[in-house]
Amino acid sequence: MTSQSAAALRSRYVEQAVSDLEENRRLQQELQERISMLKQEEALLGDIISLAERYKGFTDASRLPEQPQDERVAARPKQAAAGATSPRAERAKGSSSGTSAKSGTKGKPRQPLLGDLLTKLLAKYDEPRLAKELRDELLKKHPDRNPTPQVVRNTLESLVAKGRIQRHKQQRSVMYTLVKQG
Repeated sequence: MTSQSAAALRSRYVEQAVSDLEENRRLQQELQERISMLKQEEALLGDIISLAERYKGFTDASRLPEQPQDERVAARPKQAAAGATSPRAERAKGSSSGTSAKSGTKGKPRQPLLGDLLTKLLAKYDEPRLAKELRDELLKKHPDRNPTPQVVRNTLESLVAKGRIQRHKQQRSVMYTLVKQG
């Protein structure tokens, strides 16, 4: 092995390690935020239990504290609860029963599909792009979206299967381009 090829290999290893380190730190941040959210939820549930224990002996409903009628309770649905379904299942159920998927979003506009966003990003380039590059650009342009690298790759592969984009292999890298219509 020549010193030039060894330097190139070392450079690639360093680039990959830097990329992996950034991804690792990003995932750690996500997990820290999730843990914080779970601790807040734990405290709220503990408060609910203690409140329920405090009013356990009351049989007269008029003595219980009332919630004003115009005040809404901001509770997230629990997927682990009996009969609970995922948001995706709710959308599917809503669309199959004749109701629109937007009816449950309370005026919130529906986000574009990840496949459509990736297709738009690919349309700007003539040369093949790596899934990582597409994900990085997606995160910059749509900070509200945070798909994992695996989700981006899976979405790109589904677009390949549908014939909307093409896959190109260069050495060990997989790159994607938009299929030109015409």
